[in-house]
Amino acid sequence: MTATEVRTDPEKPGRALAAAARPVRWGAGRISFRMHRRTALVSGGALLLAALLLLVSLCVGSYPVALPDVARALFYGTGDRLAVHFVNQERLPQALLAILAGCALGMSGAIFQSVSRNALASPDVIGFNSGAATGAILVIVTFGGAAASVAAGAIIGGLVTALLVSALASRGGLHGIRLVLIGLGVTAMLGSVNSYLLTRSSLNDSQNAHIWLVGTLHGRGWSSVQIMAVALLVLVPLALLFGRRLRMMELGDDLATGLGVRVNASRLALTVLGIGLCGVAVASAGPIPFIALAAPQIAVRVSRSPGVSLVSAGAVGAGLLSAAHLASSQFFTALVWADQQVGWIRIVEESQRNNLLPVGVTTAVLGGVYLAWVLFKRRGTGTA
Repeated sequence: MTATEVRTDPEKPGRALAAAARPVRWGAGRISFRMHRRTALVSGGALLLAALLLLVSLCVGSYPVALPDVARALFYGTGDRLAVHFVNQERLPQALLAILAGCALGMSGAIFQSVSRNALASPDVIGFNSGAATGAILVIVTFGGAAASVAAGAIIGGLVTALLVSALASRGGLHGIRLVLIGLGVTAMLGSVNSYLLTRSSLNDSQNAHIWLVGTLHGRGWSSVQIMAVALLVLVPLALLFGRRLRMMELGDDLATGLGVRVNASRLALTVLGIGLCGVAVASAGPIPFIALAAPQIAVRVSRSPGVSLVSAGAVGAGLLSAAHLASSQFFTALVWADQQVGWIRIVEESQRNNLLPVGVTTAVLGGVYLAWVLFKRRGTGTA
């Protein structure tokens, strides 16, 4: 695959700005797309960060593994038996799932924020993640929670919730504060439904569902990675095919229609794709907050692009969730180390060193800070 630059006339004014945002075309023929140079750099940097975090996560933990031993375990399956087990059966699938789920959540958030033209309209804010969680809990308490059936239940739950929110918010269009407020109300109602379902389930199913509801990658294996990988192989190319229409729809329905975009059909298709992306992520890792909300906006601000890019949003989402997963897995270890350094204060006991903090807790704290910052920046503007 080669890249060819689209050059600008050096005699025209503003050539410095044009050079900074000069697009790069990837591919040739019918299958190709353009991306601004800075957006491509941000996407590549985020993916490189995710790869580095994956490598670090393979080395650290309750059983530290040196980098040469990690390489032997990965490529040859030889070396210390415990090292091979921890690297290949526990840490690698969880790290890969963090990258895949983060990518899915980032792209899903980019789709919904672009369709609604609202920076707060992410699946976890407007109720789609809660709907997916309700569908997954129904499967867990009814059928026992096989990975494929939980994924199907999460996607169906997300679709039903999307239909409900869209019907309630359709007056005046799917944008503005109306969509966010209705989504928050639906999220609150679904939270009550989830709590009721847990009270009517068996103790074992309730415990499994509670752990899953927090949002965690711990205990996830290769079956979850396979489901995520297959889903992304189908959904990501379809989402990228609609990327051009999505950018046109950001200009407004009237202008997009004038440019030949079938707005209603495209919005429906993009909504289904966005729900599919967040649904498989929720099914595999639970309703992890913050990633879908922040990844698209971080990508826009860092790349300084005029609109949300699906590729950069997915790459930043992968990097964010990988960082949150690594921080969560080392949280109690860091607290024990801090206790040993301070000496006179005891936060956690030595026996708690190997405890694992769910990644959803970490992202929820970060998401609350980010949401407060967004609202603070928009104070007095009358917009959300």
